[in-house]
Amino acid sequence: MSRSINRRELCRGIAGLGAAALAGGVARASRDQKSDKEPVVSRGEHMRGNPIAVSTYSFWRFKKGLRLPIETCIEKAARMGFDAVEVLHIQMQKQSNDYLQQLKRTALINGVDLCSLSTHQGFLSPDKNKRQKNIDHTKHCIDIAHKLGIPIIRINTGTWGTSESFNELMKNRGEEDPLPGYTDEDGFSWVIDSIKQCIPAAREAGVILGLENHWGLSRTPEGLLRIVNAIDSPWLRVLLDTGNFLEEPYDKLKRCAPQTVFVQAKTYFGGGLWYTLDLDYDRIARILHEANYRGYISLEFEGNEDYQTALPKSLELLRGAFSRPESDIPKK
Repeated sequence: MSRSINRRELCRGIAGLGAAALAGGVARASRDQKSDKEPVVSRGEHMRGNPIAVSTYSFWRFKKGLRLPIETCIEKAARMGFDAVEVLHIQMQKQSNDYLQQLKRTALINGVDLCSLSTHQGFLSPDKNKRQKNIDHTKHCIDIAHKLGIPIIRINTGTWGTSESFNELMKNRGEEDPLPGYTDEDGFSWVIDSIKQCIPAAREAGVILGLENHWGLSRTPEGLLRIVNAIDSPWLRVLLDTGNFLEEPYDKLKRCAPQTVFVQAKTYFGGGLWYTLDLDYDRIARILHEANYRGYISLEFEGNEDYQTALPKSLELLRGAFSRPESDIPKK
């Protein structure tokens, strides 16, 4: 026969369990509150690889006749085996709330995340009205991302616009002279002030602004980090593109990695549209893992090969480098 438990013993047992739970909660809270800006992450805890996404840009690449609908890109990405999709804003055919909810539904049904909204804006202008127009545009994109359940948008500083064309800008390796009568110092002031005005909207929506090492003032690690550090907000971080540091990329990627919250990874099968880089993704994966980066790796295919063959090859390449524990990545 089982021994009955008297009321006093039962109360003591419940009290003991409550105390243990409270102690555990206090300990967890203490760990979690070490920083109100970033989560606490221990080194060497990479027990899984990074999820691999694909940008809808990879299907299009601004090639004539390839501007596929976003929902088609989502379906194709799922069939190819990608974990998530990054949406290129200017590729969207509509922006109504009904359309956005249909995209979210399509992603859910196909089992992929919508992980980023890649936007375009230009704050690098002495024209205050032009800067305000781009601030308003950025806030609009934050709202779109919020409605899609997307946690980050890609933002740019913009360029000076003194190049005759994008092809000329690429020919000059992304370098560009300021407008006559102005300097880069003027530009940093405009860009920093403009992004600051977008921070409250980002905070309210829960959407991080990811400043990319694109062109303009964020072309170098020094310029990129200068802007991020000057604003000093958890709602502005680095969106790191592996293909936009054209010379000696690895040390530059390493400098930016600690503040990176999203990564775009370039591949160039069939030769690059503007240039081709021979990127060592095992080396890049180790740089990011050493910085405790656990987020998405989003493919931006920028080659001339047919996307139907190039994207699966790119996925295999990126999975081989990123979708495994840090201890399994070859040391170079």
